[in-house]
Amino acid sequence: MADSIFRKLRDGGEEGELAPALTIEETVASPFALDVSCYLLANLSSSILAGKSKSEGLVLVTFSRSPSFYLQFLKQKGIFVSSSSKWIRVLDCYTDPLGWIDQPSPGVITEGSSLIKLHKCVSDLKRLFSSIIEAGREMVGDGKTRFSVAIDSVNELLRHSSMPLVSGLLTDLRSHAQVSSLFWSLNTDLHQEKVTNALEYISTMKANLEPFCPSSDGKRNALENLFLVHQDFGKGRFHIRFKLRKGRVRVMSEEYHVDQTGINFSPISSVETIIAATKSLIPKVHFNLQLSEKERVEKEKVVLPFEHQDHGKSTEIYDGRRTLADGKTEATPLSSGELQADVVSSGKGGEIIYFRDSDDEHPDSDEDPDDDLDI
Repeated sequence: MADSIFRKLRDGGEEGELAPALTIEETVASPFALDVSCYLLANLSSSILAGKSKSEGLVLVTFSRSPSFYLQFLKQKGIFVSSSSKWIRVLDCYTDPLGWIDQPSPGVITEGSSLIKLHKCVSDLKRLFSSIIEAGREMVGDGKTRFSVAIDSVNELLRHSSMPLVSGLLTDLRSHAQVSSLFWSLNTDLHQEKVTNALEYISTMKANLEPFCPSSDGKRNALENLFLVHQDFGKGRFHIRFKLRKGRVRVMSEEYHVDQTGINFSPISSVETIIAATKSLIPKVHFNLQLSEKERVEKEKVVLPFEHQDHGKSTEIYDGRRTLADGKTEATPLSSGELQADVVSSGKGGEIIYFRDSDDEHPDSDEDPDDDLDI
């Protein structure tokens, strides 16, 4: 299933469409979004080097880790990056995000390097956007050749800028003609729900990590579990949601396992796990959609207006051609005075008898559509 995400990022979008974008969500109980990002980074780099990707370059924007961390990771995966590499550029927003360092310390790669660009003052998102596009064009030029963009953490970016500005930056990157694909990671426990929803709206794919044994007592126990040696820590379910054309959504799930070599994915082992994964994706509502036994019994006792209330007896509808007492005896008309006297003497309610003027006067229908009403 993770391979499906990689293929979407590798192939990119069609010409004239927005670039596909991925949000990788993690929580305190399952903080492995960085491992997923490194997995995609390694596979996308290999695909670019092999010429199997629509993008011919990769711009890596680092916020949560130093550039040397990612270069060392790629080296461990057999992907050697040198200063002469023309397929990758690293935009360093980790070393000096606020622009406080006048002189970089020894060993820090400065802005003069062609591989790593030191970017200061990350709160200026217009300048950051220009730096990303400029780094990409250094690899592929100004033509129709495209490049991919990877942002290791949006959390650090949201610390220095507002949510509307960050959303505008990501949208501008997706709509740029030379950006082939884009992905970033987000810790949902650090932000409000509206921030998470906004980033999900921008992205075309969403991946979230869920531990096998989530805590039922809230985040306090989840934080404690981080410092406890547990046999299931580093294992869980990896859920993927794809936004398809015409508003359709496809959800896929698999298991993940994190070890010293990185993150590994495998199919879900049982039907029960599939059911649990599906239930976890259903949005929570604040009302109950099911009836209790007592509510069901009370509902069955309610008599609706269109139901007969004669306890099984048939109901005869008077049609104006015969009396209700005797269907064979023709009713005789009464004058208004006789009718009034009869009502007073009997002490009972009156009865209005209708006679047709002729046989040509047909009713609207031979069958009354309201025969079943007992009003």
